[in-house]
Amino acid sequence: MADSVGIQQGSPAVGAAGLVPAAPGAAGTEGSGAAGGSARIAAKKAQLRSSPRPKKLEKLGVYSSCKAEGACKCNGWKSQNPPPTPPQTDQQSNTVNLQEPCRSCSHTLGDHVTHLENVSEEEMNRLLGIVLDVEYLYTCVHKEEDADTKQVYFSLFKLLRKSILQMGKPMLEAQESPPFEKPSIEQGVNNFVQYKFSHLPSKERQTIMELAKMFLNQINYWQLETPSQRRQRLPSDDVVGYKVNYTRWLCYCNVPQFCDSLPRYETTQIFGRTLLRSVFTVMRKQLLEQARQEKDKLPPEKRTLILTHFPKFLSMLEEEVYSHSSPIWSQDFLVGATGGQIPIHTVISAPPVARPIYYSTSPVSVDPSTCGSVSPARKPASVLESNPVGEKRKASEPLHHEENKRPRVVGDIPMDLINEVMATISDPATIPETSLLSAHSARDEAARLEERRGVIEFHVIGNSLNQKPNKRILMWLVGLQNVFSHQLPRMPKEYITRLVFDPKHKTLSLIKDGRVIGGICFRMFPSQGFTEIVFCAVTSNEQVKGYGTHLMNHLKEYHIKHEILNFLTYADEYAIGYFKKQGFSKDIKVPKAKYVGYIKDYEGATLMGCELNPSIPYTEFSVIIKKQKEIIKKLIERKQAQIRKVYPGLSCFKDGVRQIPIESIPGIRETGWKPAGKGKELKDPDQLYSTLKIILQHVKNHQNAWPFMEPVKKTEAPGYYQVIRFPMDLKTMSERLKSRYYTTRKLFMADMQRIFTNCREYNAPESEYYKCANILEKFFYTKIKEAGLIEK
Repeated sequence: MADSVGIQQGSPAVGAAGLVPAAPGAAGTEGSGAAGGSARIAAKKAQLRSSPRPKKLEKLGVYSSCKAEGACKCNGWKSQNPPPTPPQTDQQSNTVNLQEPCRSCSHTLGDHVTHLENVSEEEMNRLLGIVLDVEYLYTCVHKEEDADTKQVYFSLFKLLRKSILQMGKPMLEAQESPPFEKPSIEQGVNNFVQYKFSHLPSKERQTIMELAKMFLNQINYWQLETPSQRRQRLPSDDVVGYKVNYTRWLCYCNVPQFCDSLPRYETTQIFGRTLLRSVFTVMRKQLLEQARQEKDKLPPEKRTLILTHFPKFLSMLEEEVYSHSSPIWSQDFLVGATGGQIPIHTVISAPPVARPIYYSTSPVSVDPSTCGSVSPARKPASVLESNPVGEKRKASEPLHHEENKRPRVVGDIPMDLINEVMATISDPATIPETSLLSAHSARDEAARLEERRGVIEFHVIGNSLNQKPNKRILMWLVGLQNVFSHQLPRMPKEYITRLVFDPKHKTLSLIKDGRVIGGICFRMFPSQGFTEIVFCAVTSNEQVKGYGTHLMNHLKEYHIKHEILNFLTYADEYAIGYFKKQGFSKDIKVPKAKYVGYIKDYEGATLMGCELNPSIPYTEFSVIIKKQKEIIKKLIERKQAQIRKVYPGLSCFKDGVRQIPIESIPGIRETGWKPAGKGKELKDPDQLYSTLKIILQHVKNHQNAWPFMEPVKKTEAPGYYQVIRFPMDLKTMSERLKSRYYTTRKLFMADMQRIFTNCREYNAPESEYYKCANILEKFFYTKIKEAGLIEK
């Protein structure tokens, strides 16, 4: 909920793959539109390359010198009706007249493009790619405010312009060519991993390698600050040396991400320790800050890796980066036999930019003065009346609910076997704390361990107008007011104070070392059967230990104890991710008549609800799941031990048998295999052929089948066959059907599904092709079901 803050270097979006490159001209800002800008340029190039040849000549004529007799000095054809600057492909007329005179020299368009008459389509498409890069750089030059960056853009603009005139390949002229320093950043990080972690077991070393890949990927997409920004931040720094590296970075790494007619290099492969030193401190600070802000947006499998292990990895690397005697930057560094190089280039990709997400909840709350008449909370729910110090939530406190005896389900594992396996598994309560390199621990595991040791406590507290104020509770309430005010800066402090101290509201407070570090403020509506969550926050320097999840789990158990099984809250866009992880959804189970008039509607916020299951001990839920996984793992190991019997090979084929039932293979049923029962396989080849032919004809006749009728042409989609390894199209399927290739329905369905999968993998979700694939896929499966080949 906080305002976004301008920063001097690229704003990081922490994740498995790293940062998204910011578009040229966006240095020092968050590259939120970068991926989209790059995609738009690629889409324009593809559109232009698929245009008719006269259209291509018109485009190239704008950048081609006049070839008419008389030594005309015109360096580009100019239309009598000039388009916007830079020219936009989609705004030009559909008809091209090669006899149209130039507005500058009066010679025709044909006089400007005579040198292109015998040029191949491939070469013409290459030149058109340079043309669009020139137009993009032209825009960058005019929009860029930084003088150093503008100068580089203009130099690259002139270079590409010259390449079109001379029909050559753009070559950067520089005193030095990449790499500029050895060892490179990539090699140095490889050496660091070998130097510090080669002694670790393979699993933990693999985790370190993941961190190294993540770090190098961050650098490859990091936005360097401009020399002028650096001069303001560090007046005594060697800005001249930094400017040289900044210029090289723009020319070889940043601009080529968007202008693909220029050769592109990865930052980590052509730069070394000097550049890394100039960005490491700021980069480390911003990466860790962004990780804390986006912790609830991270996928569970990356959460511990990024929030726990990544900071320590960066601290250790920082020592080696700034140390004058570190061996990892020596070209004579010997790679240990146990290690090997990290294949960094295989993980470099540009995911969508993630907006920062803050650990907070409802943007606004209920104003008690505007609420309808409600019944006061029942006596058992009033904590202060029974305990003036506040009700402490005990980790070991059992949940009182009936043990429902379930009838045994067919296929259930016998309880005797479960008990036998459980006896071999350590009690979760006695399991030691998670090791530093465990990337699979539960979100709330650290918080649960701290609670078990007495480091943190949970208390449900609230203000009271009927009893004498308790000093400690009042101190905690003030602390909660401070936490909520600090973490929710856009929320008026008076509003927060009013609700925190309102007797109708209670707060589950998180206490550490006697002070409040977080809490959830809520109001219970027992007569309506739900509770509204008002505020939820943990102080910023304590947001790495799963306190938010553990807080919510305690709140759930508190409400189960008081027989209220529904939560409602209005979540802003930054909090939706957090609430989803806690079991909330937009599917509200509470009838609308129950909450309308009790809670307000808020603009720009999403109403989310959570239905509690009284059979679940929420604070121990992750431990139970972990134990269940261990049980399944042990059961699988036992099953594997039972079926590890080697059967002799099948000899029946030597005797001329061409086919046998799968179930007759010795040992196949012991593995748990069961014959598939879904769908109807047509045994008559002619009947199968006729059925598939009808279905294929229906698909080909569909109005959305046009993108898939023939194989994709390389000229229309450059790089398609580098992305799609197994292409498929309706023409190929027709040929296969004709040759009786499809002996089963599964072969036919697999090829058809590959068409849709390939389309969605190569094209963007908003593209027309992507939408056609989705529509045609639904139609195909409708026809398959109508033919009885799969169950309806």
